[in-house]
Amino acid sequence: MSTEILSLSGSDVESLLDLDAAMASQRAAFVALARGAVDLPPKIMHPSRFDDSVVLAYVARVSGRTGAVAKIGSVNPGNAGAGLPTVSAIVVALDPGTGRPVAIVDGVAITTLRTAAASAVAVDALARADAGSLGVLGSGVQGRAHVRAIARVRPLRTVRVWSPTAEHRERAAAELAGELGIDVRAVDGAERAVAGMDIVAACTLSRQPVVRGEWLGPECTVVSVGSFEPGRREVDREVIRRAGAVVVDDPGTAVEHAGPVMDARLGPADLVPLGAVLAGDRSVPSGIVFYNSVGLGVQDAAAAWAVIDAARARR
Repeated sequence: MSTEILSLSGSDVESLLDLDAAMASQRAAFVALARGAVDLPPKIMHPSRFDDSVVLAYVARVSGRTGAVAKIGSVNPGNAGAGLPTVSAIVVALDPGTGRPVAIVDGVAITTLRTAAASAVAVDALARADAGSLGVLGSGVQGRAHVRAIARVRPLRTVRVWSPTAEHRERAAAELAGELGIDVRAVDGAERAVAGMDIVAACTLSRQPVVRGEWLGPECTVVSVGSFEPGRREVDREVIRRAGAVVVDDPGTAVEHAGPVMDARLGPADLVPLGAVLAGDRSVPSGIVFYNSVGLGVQDAAAAWAVIDAARARR
């Protein structure tokens, strides 16, 4: 038996796991979660007493064929100002039979890909089929990744990008317009990015709402990936009030971590699991839909093993 431990860098992850494969891994993970077929212990998100960082630790196992996966890292909001990813992490995968480490994988690339891919899976399940406009709050790593991923599942014609720093949003818009060949423009206010859009993706670390319910059109699908702990609320209460459905990655996790869900005092019975929608067990009404993702270990496990399998096949 080989005892070699694969070491996979961020560039390895990006070359081995394209968006379509990443989305397939996330879809499978959420369906397995909905069917009770995964190991998912409670995750740790612990705010530091020393600064504004948050330490995180996720552990999960998605199948008998694949071993447990652990991710440890931190969220450092100040990194955004330096043009660095706000999430830093490392992922360790264990052999399903022996428990020995088989791979160490760059956690930044895994987190970026699986988060955007999962949002695209959610948009594909929840948004109108002809949704062609996207408003993005945040022009960093996740904001740009979300535009690329959502463009894979909807015929985007118009994208509006807002973030607090003009230089950052303008650079992101130019990059995405050149890459995707669609109309991507930087705008000078959150409302201008949101109003009239078919889809809205909030990819910030804001503790104050950047998406207000009064701005939303009658059939808008809103995705929030920055509201992953109680003190972070990218959307206001009006978004929750107007939503015909509040969809989450996992109800039990959301009621303990998702800021907008906790602020509205919603319980598990008030929430629709994304996996149940993907499996065809639940449906959502037409109108405004809000999807709040806090991130789950099963997402990292599914993505990590997709990368490991691809690396082994390439070798």
